[in-house]
Amino acid sequence: MYQQVARVRHDEPMSKQPKYRQVADALRREIVNGAFDHDRRLPSESELSARFEASRNTVRSGLALLVSEGLITSSQGLGYEVRSHEVFKLNASRFENLNFPHNGDAYNTDVTNAGRRPHQTFRVEMLPAPEEVAERLRVELGSKTVLRFCHRYVDDVPWSTQATYYPAWLIEESPRLAEPGDIEEGTTRYLAARGVEQIGYFDEIATRMPTPEEARLLEMGAGVPVLLWTRTGYSADRPIRCTITTFRGDLNQMNYEIGDLAGRSENT
Repeated sequence: MYQQVARVRHDEPMSKQPKYRQVADALRREIVNGAFDHDRRLPSESELSARFEASRNTVRSGLALLVSEGLITSSQGLGYEVRSHEVFKLNASRFENLNFPHNGDAYNTDVTNAGRRPHQTFRVEMLPAPEEVAERLRVELGSKTVLRFCHRYVDDVPWSTQATYYPAWLIEESPRLAEPGDIEEGTTRYLAARGVEQIGYFDEIATRMPTPEEARLLEMGAGVPVLLWTRTGYSADRPIRCTITTFRGDLNQMNYEIGDLAGRSENT
C-alpha cells in the first residue's frame, strides 16, 4: 500500500520552483525511494491535488513531466502507475555463441533463461552504406549493402534495435542474407556453412541521447540515454558485417566474461 513520504511545504527551498515541478520532484523522490514497490498505482489526481494544495491542472502537469521521463505511465480510466524498470543483463561475450541449438545469437536463449518472453520483428533492405558502416566494412561510401534490421522486445517492452549491414560481395556469395525474415540458424552460422567463417570481432561501446526515431521505437521518455554497441565481425582476411545495436539505457546492463573465471562465485 502506498505510504506518503512527504508533503510539499511552502517554506522549503524547492518552493522557488514552479508548483508542478514541486509535485513532480516530490513524487520522483518517492518512486526512487521505493514507496510504490508493492503497489505501483499512484493516488488519483484529486488526492494529489489535496495533498499538494494545488489545482488539478498543476498536478496533471507534474504527472505529465514524470510520464515524459519514463517513470510513470498513464492509462485511460486507470490513472497513473509507476513504470516497471526491471533491468535485463546481457552477456555480450556469448551473444553469438554457435553452441546454442537453434539460433546463432543468444537473444532468445538469454531472455528465455531469465524467465522472460522474447519477441522480435524484422525488415530487410538494400541500402547504400552510411559513412560509419562503410569505414568499418572497408567499402566505398554509398556502395550497396544489405541491412537486416531487427526490433527486439523483452516481455512486450521495446528492448533494442539491431541494424546489421553486409557488403555487396558477401550478398553475392550468400544470397539468403537479402531474403526477408529471420534466418533460423542465425546469420553467423549460415555464413560459416557457406565458407565465410567469422573468427573474430571488434566491439565499440558508446552512449548518447536518442534520436527522435530511436526514442519512438524504444518508447523512451525524455532524459533517458541510449547505449550503442557496434560490433564489426571479421573473417580471416576482411570484415564481413557491421552490427549496430541500440539499447534503452535505463533497462539494460552489459557484461563480458574474459579469461578463466573459476574463482568467481556464482552468486557474485
